[in-house]
Amino acid sequence: MSFLLSIADGRPVQSSYIGWITFQLGLFLLPSTAFLSGLLFLISIYLGLQNRNTSFLDDFWNWPFTLATCLMIVSAIDAYSGWLAWVGLANWLPFFLAFWGFQPYLITTRARRKCSLWLLFGTIPVFLTGLGQLWWGWEGPWQLLGGLIVWYISPGGEPIGRLSGLFDYANIAGAWLVLIWPLSLAALLQSGLSRVNRTIFFVLAIGIVTALILTDSRNAWGGLILAIPFVLGSIHWIWLLPLLVLTLLPVVFAVLPGMPNYLQTWSRNLVPESVWSRLNDMRYTQERTLASTRLSQWKVAIQLITEKPWFGWGAAAFSILYPLRTGQWHGHAHNLPLEMSVSYGLPVTLLVAIPILAMLISTLHKGILNNSNSNFNIFDRAWWTGSFILVVLHGTDMPFFDSRLNIAGWIFLAGMRCLLFTSKEIEKID
Repeated sequence: MSFLLSIADGRPVQSSYIGWITFQLGLFLLPSTAFLSGLLFLISIYLGLQNRNTSFLDDFWNWPFTLATCLMIVSAIDAYSGWLAWVGLANWLPFFLAFWGFQPYLITTRARRKCSLWLLFGTIPVFLTGLGQLWWGWEGPWQLLGGLIVWYISPGGEPIGRLSGLFDYANIAGAWLVLIWPLSLAALLQSGLSRVNRTIFFVLAIGIVTALILTDSRNAWGGLILAIPFVLGSIHWIWLLPLLVLTLLPVVFAVLPGMPNYLQTWSRNLVPESVWSRLNDMRYTQERTLASTRLSQWKVAIQLITEKPWFGWGAAAFSILYPLRTGQWHGHAHNLPLEMSVSYGLPVTLLVAIPILAMLISTLHKGILNNSNSNFNIFDRAWWTGSFILVVLHGTDMPFFDSRLNIAGWIFLAGMRCLLFTSKEIEKID
């Protein structure tokens, strides 16, 4: 742990001393307080934008975000959602700039490793408070540092029986934990650890996995399994993938309709009922109306997009229009591309989504999952995996509406951009 104790250690030469310090502290505090970490990130972003040998538009990865900014502002001028459209721009425009400003702190593999560890150790309060609220009846609010940090902890979880920890809802807690899980796995499996340090990382991994399972989030459960082969790398797939398939087959048999009765009965006796009943939604099917399901939300979102495909209805318009169309309120479309298209139109969605997908694909093309590629290590694979999982999560949910996950997402994307830098591009950042 001495690597963390010396906070100035590992500073990329492309970053300022103060910026590097505030960035690391911001990472550590991020799960606990969006306010304090946000202030620290503002300092690091400002310093990260200074003394650069290149401008924002010199990097072609920033071009789509620049054009998207212009279209979003045009969309807000005459938006159906009125002033909410302007407020909603805060979820995007500052982060396009932050994407550029974060990069000097993530430019090296060593820096990304250290930043991963800060995020990992900063997550300890999330799973501790989550376990406490379920097992020991903890409840907030708790105030730290004279009220600068306030932890709202719902007794019994939110919803009841599901771990939410420091987050407002169990699905958001699950999204945070599954984002950090690849980093935890990389920390545990990295080479050269002492027995004491490996034991510490093992305990952290167990805590994260336990809390993640208790969120009862199907997306988080899927990400838990999905991360393992990517972090371990392709050299292990010859034995790992068949093992995962064999392990998951009973779950598939327990959930899928139309399976032979004897096979499904055997599977359901083997798999915990809390797992297979949650996966096929048996606990909620009778309680939920069609208008409350994702399929209905996606259908209405597509209808709204076809009505105003170019500039959309404005930010937060879905929460206004959905009750008018269905009679039931819902805050978002449970799919980020659909939500963006409703709010800002299809062009903006493509301008934001294509660069993100292109970064994921480009790093794959460079061989990031290949263990024999000396340009990448296990923390780089974990960084790619966390980014990929966050993209997948936004296909069926909207965790980015939580400010901490939104910030973390753009930090991961900035790190993804750094994975693609050539040596000449790195020199220009200094």
